[in-house]
Amino acid sequence: MQYRKLGTAGVEVSALGLGCMRLPALDNVTSSANINEPAAIELIHQAINGGINYLDTAYVYHQERSEEVVGKALAGGYRDKVQLATKLPLGMVKEQADFDRVLNTSLLRLGTDHIDFYLFHGIGASLWKKMCDLELLGCAEKAKADGRIGNICFSFHGEYEAYEQIINGYDHWDMAQVMYNYMDIENQAGAKGVELAASKGIGVVAMEPLRGGKLAKPIPAVEAFLKEEGYSSSFVELALRFVWDTPQIGVAISGMTTLEQLNENLSFAERALAGGLSSEEHQLIKKIRGIYAAQEGIPCTDCGYCMPCEYGVKIPFAFELYNEKLIYGIEEESRRVYNLWSKGPAEGCIECGECEPKCPQDIPISEWMPKIDAELSEK
Repeated sequence: MQYRKLGTAGVEVSALGLGCMRLPALDNVTSSANINEPAAIELIHQAINGGINYLDTAYVYHQERSEEVVGKALAGGYRDKVQLATKLPLGMVKEQADFDRVLNTSLLRLGTDHIDFYLFHGIGASLWKKMCDLELLGCAEKAKADGRIGNICFSFHGEYEAYEQIINGYDHWDMAQVMYNYMDIENQAGAKGVELAASKGIGVVAMEPLRGGKLAKPIPAVEAFLKEEGYSSSFVELALRFVWDTPQIGVAISGMTTLEQLNENLSFAERALAGGLSSEEHQLIKKIRGIYAAQEGIPCTDCGYCMPCEYGVKIPFAFELYNEKLIYGIEEESRRVYNLWSKGPAEGCIECGECEPKCPQDIPISEWMPKIDAELSEK
């Protein structure tokens, strides 16, 4: 395992971090509340034993079950071996007193008296304004002073202009968590945002290095291109090495679900070197980016923030099936899976729009669901 300094926080973190929003589930549904606890705890223990010392969770992950399971896994001495990150969901904060209420609930669930990296979760322009209006940074400073949190941080989803405003609007940020992969160097905070944070001594954590798993397996057009180029190395490793190649990145968080994924990524992390990509590999990635850009569908990363839907719509699953049809050209299979149940994943959407403010990618979900149902439903 390679280790890196995370900004000026004074700690060294593993180049690979474990994201705890895709833990193994008994129903095999991403972000399900029905976590397979023995499997999840084994996964976390194996990650730590393999050298990972950065764990990332959030109050809302797995429908508010992730922190509880992570807490169980960190019992018996494992807590002392990791830098622990969790996040404050600003949707649950209506007044200043809610900051302490939510933070203390996270501490209780995690079975710890302190959180190393405490993040304002998924902020953009509107949530930044809310934070300022409620003076929540003052609450964070008090929690840091009394030892409940070690570092004041944020994760970001939004336009670059908002990111710049947030970074420059507070002088004591310790870490910024941003979406960063070879397909998103100009999206959201992007490469400019990584540079800006690092220039201020703020640690940078990369989320979605595989773009929600979409860069784990090449689409047919990319597969054909790689074969033509004679490239036979791991496609996953190429994506991770792109992130690690950036020296300003401290940790790349991967939401691993199986021990096979974990062990594979641990082997890649042994080669997690800044500046490790060759000029030929950079050119290869540039060409892959062009192929994807020409074919990409709906930019859902399967984060699950839009779920659950009170009308039973399975939003990320509907997007996944539609994208597979669009990108992979497997319309028959997508239609078959869509119609396995009496109600298709996108059926039942009343276009209420409740999910849309929760989407980090600003997808017009209520417009897409009826379209997807019309294209894939056999009813």
